[in-house]
Amino acid sequence: MKAIELSQARLDAFRATTVATPEPQRGEVLIRQRAASLNFVDVAVASGNYPGPTFPLIPVADGAGEIVALGEGVTTFSTGDRVIAHAKPHWIGGPPRPYEMRQMRGVALPGSLSEYVALPANALVPVPAHLSFEAASTLPIAGTTALNAIRAANVGPGSVVVLLGTGGVSIFTLQLAKAFGATVIITSSSDEKLERAKALGADHLINYRATSDWDDKVLELTGGLGADLVVETGGAATFARAVNATAPGGTLFTIGFLTGAEATVNLLPIIIKALKVVGNNTGSVSDLRDAARAIGAAGIEPVVDKVFSPDEATEAYTHMAAGGLHFGKLVFGLEW
Repeated sequence: MKAIELSQARLDAFRATTVATPEPQRGEVLIRQRAASLNFVDVAVASGNYPGPTFPLIPVADGAGEIVALGEGVTTFSTGDRVIAHAKPHWIGGPPRPYEMRQMRGVALPGSLSEYVALPANALVPVPAHLSFEAASTLPIAGTTALNAIRAANVGPGSVVVLLGTGGVSIFTLQLAKAFGATVIITSSSDEKLERAKALGADHLINYRATSDWDDKVLELTGGLGADLVVETGGAATFARAVNATAPGGTLFTIGFLTGAEATVNLLPIIIKALKVVGNNTGSVSDLRDAARAIGAAGIEPVVDKVFSPDEATEAYTHMAAGGLHFGKLVFGLEW
């Protein structure tokens, strides 16, 4: 089968290759991969900033496709079924264990930039009926993380949610938060992106270049209270402001480190406001199934900013690594 390999930890080290087509073993299915979506974890792997990969490897954790063959004992799916492949196929449910976390597609396991992949049937989730393969491929990491953020803060009607930036997780959280009846405040350095977010339902827009003290603006918009949920994607440069913007008893959902992973934080506001600081490393297959059901029930259409071909891997990764260039998700269409 055709595949793209990453030969070393460099953003320009992708090469087209041919490798053996896998055979599905007992409990596995063979998937014809149709689309894959990029996440910052993929860029971290290709930049040498993620532990564990052995090169060469087939990159990209997230993907979707159709089942073309069944291994012995598989009864839950049929050939022709459209499925989403979980990025960590051994993490079926519950708290993650070290082995389950290490076994990640595009790191320790073959990723999505190939024609076929064999995976355990219990690591797969049906594609919501209204979604294309390209849209469905965005759910494993970004969609699941967004739903976990919503659930961590018990978001519902009247809740206030603050989102930093307009990347994949932020936009998914915007869409889900509106489906749950929340008020959403979103930040960006681009007025154009803020207007796109408004079209998706964002209630308040903050350009953080024009308003550097965006946390004070959040307090102003909420009558001095702050947000019930802040989805923190920035890291070191934004963490203190995110703490300030979170309401007493609120949740600071920490998922990103775009400006660095080492932050100096005043603990007093966290203690005094009794904040929940929640880290997240995606979620289990069960969480992905819940996210797919929620997106299907609400009729949410994931926002795909740009679709690349497999031979444009360097361009796609460079685009993602630049940060701030995309709105929503970057996707590969896997027509070889």
